[in-house]
Amino acid sequence: MTTGYDEPMGRALELAAAAGTAGDVPVGAVVLDQAGAIVGEGGNVREVTADPTGHAEIVALRAAAESHGGWNLEDHTLVVTLEPCVMCAGAILQARIGRVVFGAWDDKAGAAGSMYDLLRDRRLPHRAEVIGGIREHEATALLRAFFESRR
Repeated sequence: MTTGYDEPMGRALELAAAAGTAGDVPVGAVVLDQAGAIVGEGGNVREVTADPTGHAEIVALRAAAESHGGWNLEDHTLVVTLEPCVMCAGAILQARIGRVVFGAWDDKAGAAGSMYDLLRDRRLPHRAEVIGGIREHEATALLRAFFESRR
């Protein structure tokens, strides 16, 4: 699938590859402002920092909030290589991110449509638009290669 998110997903894939090289699960994320400029980015750092919240989305959201000068990122888009988990979906909703774009689906822990759909749950006070499957094959290949190398 080709969209206007191919380039930022390319950057997220670079961050994911770097995370994998450092020994973390290869997931990368970028936050875009209203003009499409990257204002925050990150890769998984759980292993490097021994921080259970060191997911790429959390790292990118923190950087974007710092860059923006506030936590409310309502007019921003999060682009991430893997469907967000429950923890990250909660952080995304707390940051009021307006749109989430991801690559690979996570059938075991995804919270943006596969296992759960927290980002679009009408019972919650904020919802995000969700676009999945962007450069899915590349994101899946990174993850597959990482886990196969550990078996």
